[in-house]
Amino acid sequence: MDDAYLPQVYQQFLGRFPEVAEAQGALAQVVRERSPFDPRTDRLLRLAMAIGAQAEGAVRSNVRKALEHGATLDEVRAVALGAITTCGFPTAIAAMGWIEEVAEAQ
Repeated sequence: MDDAYLPQVYQQFLGRFPEVAEAQGALAQVVRERSPFDPRTDRLLRLAMAIGAQAEGAVRSNVRKALEHGATLDEVRAVALGAITTCGFPTAIAAMGWIEEVAEAQ
């Protein structure tokens, strides 16, 4: 994991509760291994869930990871556009802003 993208609060969590972070990481690995989806699709799905949860950090992380796994910026944007009718316009627009910030930084 690239520490450049880890928010300060998450870095503090890792330092204070390493055993919890390790257990969560192990659970995440098991979930990934059970997924029937290829990594690109898996990241787009996780992005959609992060948008619905209005989880800015998770949106940003999953945008980066989706792009790393071969998703196009148009596909990532399409996930945010799809959120308009399910999650609401404000949620989708906030996600679009986070997506564009990640895209500009890359």
